[in-house]
Amino acid sequence: MASTEAITVQRLQALTPQALAQLQQLVVDSHWNQLPADWALFYSLGAIYVVRDAEGVIVASSAVLPMGSSLGGAAQVSWISMVLVSPALRGHGLGRAVFARCLAQVQSKDRVPMLDATPQGEALYAQFGFEPTWRFTRWRRPQNTTAMSGLPADTSIHYLQQLDQQALGFDRHALLSGMAEREGARCVRHAEASALLRPGRTAVHIGPMHATQEAEGAALLQAIAAALPDALVVDVPQGRSRMEATLNATGFAPERPFARMVRASGLKLAPTQTDIVQAVAGPEYA
Repeated sequence: MASTEAITVQRLQALTPQALAQLQQLVVDSHWNQLPADWALFYSLGAIYVVRDAEGVIVASSAVLPMGSSLGGAAQVSWISMVLVSPALRGHGLGRAVFARCLAQVQSKDRVPMLDATPQGEALYAQFGFEPTWRFTRWRRPQNTTAMSGLPADTSIHYLQQLDQQALGFDRHALLSGMAEREGARCVRHAEASALLRPGRTAVHIGPMHATQEAEGAALLQAIAAALPDALVVDVPQGRSRMEATLNATGFAPERPFARMVRASGLKLAPTQTDIVQAVAGPEYA
């Protein structure tokens, strides 16, 4: 598989138990946080692309999630993520091949491709014409057995969905509903801040979290950290001083940075209010 041209990338036609196990093994090998429920969401709302080895085992993956309508008559967005390669086959062009297949699919629909990139990935995606728009950092807190406070009251996902569309400029109602409906997920609210909590493979993921005032987001984050004994991860836009102060005070440590990237190619981009974003849904979901 040394030549990119010789790599066969296929759209996954059935999410069988065997395929799901092989996709999840890529997550485990990459030390990511997704669960089989995440793959099911990618499959039901979007498309999964794979490369198989000679024995038919999935050794590389990628996914495309088409988002809903964009504000201001802008072009619709599709999110590219889950570019994973089996460790033994890295460095042979498989990641580039599955990513290029996703990009071609998005462009064929006249949609705007967007993604979140690690520093290593940012250099690759820049070669495809992607440009960074803003940056965030993943923070992680280990298990905390002293957490004893009660969580803020559960709330409907609708308020979070409303803020989400204002913040990002496109509709993710179906995606957020799918995330909220999975076992163990909760949507919580404090004042005008709201966040979705969902279980992950290695930690509970906090996000998206939206608030019109950063202080309210920081207060909600503090309440969540005080209530949950689980390991936690949260992806916070850089420059959020109150959020960062709360993260440091509640035992979080920065893990890795990401860049939010877009390839507009002359298409109209939706207006955004990213100051509302206190934590993103995760690099896989925007």
